[in-house]
Amino acid sequence: MDTEDWLADTRVSYDTVAVSYADQLRGRLAEEPYLRAVLALFAEQVRAAGGGPVADVGCGPGHVTAHLRGLGVDAFGIDLSPGMIEVARRDHPGLRFEVGSMTDLDLPTASVAGLLAWWSLIHVPDDEVPTVFGDFHRVLRPGGALQLGFHVGDQSRLKTRGYGDHPMRVLVHRRQPDQVATWLRDAGFDVEAQLLLGPHELVPQAVLLARRPS
Repeated sequence: MDTEDWLADTRVSYDTVAVSYADQLRGRLAEEPYLRAVLALFAEQVRAAGGGPVADVGCGPGHVTAHLRGLGVDAFGIDLSPGMIEVARRDHPGLRFEVGSMTDLDLPTASVAGLLAWWSLIHVPDDEVPTVFGDFHRVLRPGGALQLGFHVGDQSRLKTRGYGDHPMRVLVHRRQPDQVATWLRDAGFDVEAQLLLGPHELVPQAVLLARRPS
């Protein structure tokens, strides 16, 4: 599957489920104390480094972007799906949301103080990840914080239904934290912490915290 194929499939799939996805995730953060804690830490890191704009890449319906704004962070959202961006703008008026791809971020070099990519890398093929991380490194300021969330595992699966039982066609990639950390280091990041969530669940989750060196 080449870049255009998986990007097009991802875009169409999330356009299709955008409204149902937003309905299912609304209020979900209130039930996730560990995720709220790592977001608070991320916001603290951004403020401690002097503040500035923060990109929520793969923002979906914008609920995490809005949460970061509530933590005093100048966050804006980017998503591949125009349908998701439409829902984000509807649900969070006054916040900045843009259509864009993490494979080719339309952001100036060293323009953001922090970058968050929560469960949006899960559809990016392995051979594209180094390019994505290279672009993350490019747009982050020296000293800027990076936080990633993803599914843990060793396999990929094709997701054909989801979020209200709508049709989808996306590959979901599960990865080991050590592999993701290696890719980050290869892209020039310092990896500062790894958090494993639900280690005994069928599909654990991981959050990695990294920084572009000053």
